[in-house]
Amino acid sequence: MFGIIRPCAHSLGETLRAQWLGHLCGMCLALRDEHGQAARIVTNYDGILISALVEAQTDQEPQRRKAGPCPLRGMRTASVVRGEAARLAATVSLLLASSKLDDHVADGDGLFARKPVALGARAVARKWAGRAKNSSTELGLDAGILLDAVAQQSSIEARATSLTEVTVPAEIATAAAFAHTAVIAGRPGNAEPLAEAGRLFGRIAHLVDAIEDRDKDRRDNKWNPITGTGSTVAQARQLALDAHHGLKLALSEVSFTDSRLVHALLVHELEHTLSHNVLWPEVEHPPREHGFFAGTCLATWMCCTCQVCCRNEFPGPYSGKRYGGTCREGCNCNCDGNCCTACDCCCCPCDAT
Repeated sequence: MFGIIRPCAHSLGETLRAQWLGHLCGMCLALRDEHGQAARIVTNYDGILISALVEAQTDQEPQRRKAGPCPLRGMRTASVVRGEAARLAATVSLLLASSKLDDHVADGDGLFARKPVALGARAVARKWAGRAKNSSTELGLDAGILLDAVAQQSSIEARATSLTEVTVPAEIATAAAFAHTAVIAGRPGNAEPLAEAGRLFGRIAHLVDAIEDRDKDRRDNKWNPITGTGSTVAQARQLALDAHHGLKLALSEVSFTDSRLVHALLVHELEHTLSHNVLWPEVEHPPREHGFFAGTCLATWMCCTCQVCCRNEFPGPYSGKRYGGTCREGCNCNCDGNCCTACDCCCCPCDAT
């Protein structure tokens, strides 16, 4: 799993946690059903936003199916999202993953510098891209917008002089994905404010990654948006915080049927990410990386033992980077996710409708 929004039961509450898990597992199963077992590795926390946005806007009864036992759910069954919401989330995630995989091969990153690995990875990327394009056509999504945006990243980085230039491809891709949720949900009037919300979320995600990867990129002699543009971490943090404020304003213009989960993720959980993960003190010891198989075993063990939730800080199972635990001590927010104007608990500072 990857992504910048990583909530848990302690922060969402039982009802919203069940909905969130339903979207996560629904996207995973949609990837399996349409694109094969291997495609499930691109399941990501941020992709859930696409599925959640579709469901939050629709007037119809949410589509669900029963999923069988899974190790990541403690071998429990679950009611998970199905239909176009899950399919769109899966398609967007696979499109972006295929493009990024191609980039890694082109740049010769890590194991991708080895010819046999590069050949295999490129074949997988092409297979994923082909399948995702077929699905996007069925869903009415212009896959070219997302793929072209990611393809421009390297050339933009080569000439960028500011952080806002570097984040443009991510902004374009996420704006298109967010806006299309309005089309799928039958709410075309929501497309414009959702595009703005998506654009700002793309900026935040790119900036958070830049901050988290800065020290590692420096050690590995890799290009990083902060050092590459002569910017500072403080500037990146402020841009991310300003973008989050704008995102909240954009969401206030969207007509939702049930905004609780979207509000919790894009307002409170994203704010938690920015205040706890982006503003960390420097970690004293360098992170320890793990390979795919060791990292997968470690991720499963950490998930099943609740370390991702209940430790103040925990190492990422693959990268070794330090992450802040998602549980907030003392927070018992019962906000309904619609306005927060009457809510004064510790995790509800939002005053946007």
